[in-house]
Amino acid sequence: MYDASDLRKGLKIEIDGEPHVLVRFEFSKPGKGQALYRCKLKNMITGSQFDRTYRSGDKFNKADLEEQEMEYLYTDGDSYCFMNTKSYEQEFLTEEQMGDAMNFLKENTVCDVLLFDRRPIGITLPMFINLRVKKTDPWVKGDTASGDTKLATLETGFVLQVPPFIEENEMIRIDTRTGEYVERVKE
Repeated sequence: MYDASDLRKGLKIEIDGEPHVLVRFEFSKPGKGQALYRCKLKNMITGSQFDRTYRSGDKFNKADLEEQEMEYLYTDGDSYCFMNTKSYEQEFLTEEQMGDAMNFLKENTVCDVLLFDRRPIGITLPMFINLRVKKTDPWVKGDTASGDTKLATLETGFVLQVPPFIEENEMIRIDTRTGEYVERVKE
C-alpha cells in the first residue's frame, strides 16, 4: 500500500481495479491546509490518460503486475503471439497493447510480457535490439549537402535516421526507448 507522499513518476498503482502508471507528478503545499499531489495517470490496459489531484494521507494499492519472459512467435492479423519460455503456454497481445514495441519486434525475439491478473497487457523490450537494414539510399563519398544522416528501412518496416556510411543488409543496433540508431553491429 502506498501513501500519497510515496507518489513518483513511473510508479504503478491500482485505481478502480485497473493498473495505472504515474506519467507526471506535481507537489504543492498551499499556505493553509493539506499538501496536494497533482498527477497525470495512464491506464495501462486502455492507454487513456487523465489528471487527478490527491491529498496527503490518501492511500493507493500497488498494481499487481508480473513480468514473464516470453518469445515472440508470429503475427496473426492484429494479434501478436508470444510463448512463455518456461511453460510453453501462448498468449496474444493486440496492436494497442504492443504500442511502439511492434516497430522493433522480429520473430524469435525474447522479451518481457507484462501481466495483470494473469492477463497480458503490455511488453517490455530489451533496451537495445539488433535489426537488419533492408533499404537505404547509397552513400556518395564527399556528399555533405544532404546532412549527416539518411533514412533507412529496417527488416520490421520501421524507418529511422542512420549515418551515411550504413548500407543495405548491414546489422545495426537500435535503442528501443528512443527508436534511434546506436551503432553498427559486426556479424
